[in-house]
Amino acid sequence: MYRMLADAARTMVPPKEDRHGPLPPLMLTLTFVTGLVDAVSYLSLGHVFVANMTGNVVFLGFALAGAQGLSASASVVSMTSFLAGALAGGRFGTRFAAHRGRLLTVATALQAVLVAAAVLTAAASDGRMTTTVQYTLIVLLGLCMGTQNAVARRLGVPDLTTTVLTLTLTGLAADSTRAGGPAPRPGRRILSVLVMFLGALAGGLLLSHAELALTLGLVLLLLAATSIAAHRLSAPDAAWARPLQ
Repeated sequence: MYRMLADAARTMVPPKEDRHGPLPPLMLTLTFVTGLVDAVSYLSLGHVFVANMTGNVVFLGFALAGAQGLSASASVVSMTSFLAGALAGGRFGTRFAAHRGRLLTVATALQAVLVAAAVLTAAASDGRMTTTVQYTLIVLLGLCMGTQNAVARRLGVPDLTTTVLTLTLTGLAADSTRAGGPAPRPGRRILSVLVMFLGALAGGLLLSHAELALTLGLVLLLLAATSIAAHRLSAPDAAWARPLQ
């Protein structure tokens, strides 16, 4: 898996080294992960998001208004976990500010550890979604996605935030030639939306035909592959790994 990611990353780097090097395909992998993870959280953990915090804020409002099928406590726990993960991601961003490749390597390795704990939790539950299992998974996945969001923000690859598509979709329309804009990178924006859609679709299909632990296992595999690929592609003097000015 990591060799496939590394090969894809190399093929997407132009002959003259791009300022973001192999980061775009690696970030697209994380975007796919987001679709998978939010499919897990919404479909299996009680209609809550662990990556899409806009949705959680709205769900919290709905729950407090008495809407059925929504949990205010689940939304609060998810947002709190996400913020804690974002804090950790921010610390990583400061510590590894001099090398974006090492930042992505370390951050995705931590995410893999968190998801591995989620896989073990799901497997040990034997299909029983008790309150303890539900909230444990929300915390672990919220920490994972908060870390990812903060690190993606620090990496600064345009149109590849990996967790939020509202601005990406807005940019497709507002920056288009029809709107009088310069229409920069429409392909990357469209690809980002498509990849998250495919991640959500894959997550939904897996959850309807397989155990929760298997879907989380795929997330773990993708994160581990991304971490290894980032490590192998991160030469100490690589131009793309330097912090953005």
